Amino acid sequence: MAVLDRPDLEASPLADLHAIADQIGLEGFRRLRKAELIDAILAATPGGLKDRGESDGPPAGDDQEGSARPARVRRRRTRRGSGAQAEGRTEDLDEDEPEDSEPSPQEDAAEQQPSSRRGRSRGARSERSARSGAVDDGEGARIAEGVVEVLGNGSAFLRVDPPEASDEDVYISAAQVRRCELVSGDRVSGPVRTPRRSERYPSLVRIDTINGASADSVSDGSRYEDLPVAWPNERIALGAKDPTLEAIEWLTPFGLGSRAVIVGERHAGKTETLRRLLQALRERDDLEIVLVLAGARPEEIAEWAEGPLAPAAALSFAASADAQAQAVERAVDAAKRLAARGSNAVVLIDGLDALSAHAARKVLAAARNLREGGSLTMIATAGEPLGGETTVIALDPALASTGRQPILDLLSSGTLRPELLVGEDGAQAIARARAAALEAAA
Repeated sequence: MAVLDRPDLEASPLADLHAIADQIGLEGFRRLRKAELIDAILAATPGGLKDRGESDGPPAGDDQEGSARPARVRRRRTRRGSGAQAEGRTEDLDEDEPEDSEPSPQEDAAEQQPSSRRGRSRGARSERSARSGAVDDGEGARIAEGVVEVLGNGSAFLRVDPPEASDEDVYISAAQVRRCELVSGDRVSGPVRTPRRSERYPSLVRIDTINGASADSVSDGSRYEDLPVAWPNERIALGAKDPTLEAIEWLTPFGLGSRAVIVGERHAGKTETLRRLLQALRERDDLEIVLVLAGARPEEIAEWAEGPLAPAAALSFAASADAQAQAVERAVDAAKRLAARGSNAVVLIDGLDALSAHAARKVLAAARNLREGGSLTMIATAGEPLGGETTVIALDPALASTGRQPILDLLSSGTLRPELLVGEDGAQAIARARAAALEAAA
């Protein structure tokens, strides 16, 4: 190897330095900045490179094998989005381990990619990564930006061409997802490293921005439960021609941040009403909708999966109450993060009866209209009201069994503070309708 001094290395392009580092077997060189890479090359090859006039030969007593052994490079970094970061602590990181990554491989995440994306060679992936939309930060690290898609195992992929999966997508470890509280739909950016021999995809080294804001500021935000709230004051218009949905929209209205529960006896039409509500809500572009099935029949799970929105979690009635609660709470936690970041999230749950009474109330209580953020609206089915609802939508099983519409039981239904959603005139119209229903029942 030709003898080079530091000025020669500093004048060389980064690609040439990478070629030298690869030739001498330097580990983790692609994650080093240019200055760090030069130091590592000089430290790893005392017999091949000359630093500022030092001797060309190896130090006395070093054998050939010892002089050729690459040095292990260590550097210090600040942990992002964790308690260590908040206290300003740093820790040593071995360059064999990527920053903010888990030691587990990408295999589980890779298996969840479409099958057409698998089975490609590492060389082809590296070439595709070089042609992707990532940019260079001026110091050798590629910066990728895209939309997060969280997988079932807790890790995620950064989709560079959302919503479709592509060969240029970047793996995000489960540790980063948890630390930065990422949810599907977040737009993030950060530096990327190329895949190792045991990996299929490039990995995100760290997360710099989330939805255009610094990852530090997002991670250090207030707890969702501590954010100031207001009564729901913006009605969710359904715009459906279905008679029952029309009755719900005008006689038992709910809005952004409402806790709405569809109640009724068995075969009262709760699940079918929730299904029609989902179809109507899907027509709106301003809502982030999450569907969860708890205690459902296997046939119902298959039917929901073929609908317009696949469930985020679906457990049959055979699962334990704890498993049902955990699945629902995970989906609700993701929706809470969306609301805290300014989105309007809607969680539809069929149904709360599969959970314990405490777990059901905890899930329902997550809904709120945030004064300085977005909103989380909860629409769930249950046998009877739990308490704490802002809207109760009661269904009449007699009407449902005979096919008459609407199947709304107006006397058992109701909305708190309806004037905030439909105005004073609308609230008076609801009161008159209830009075007429009461007279008809008498």
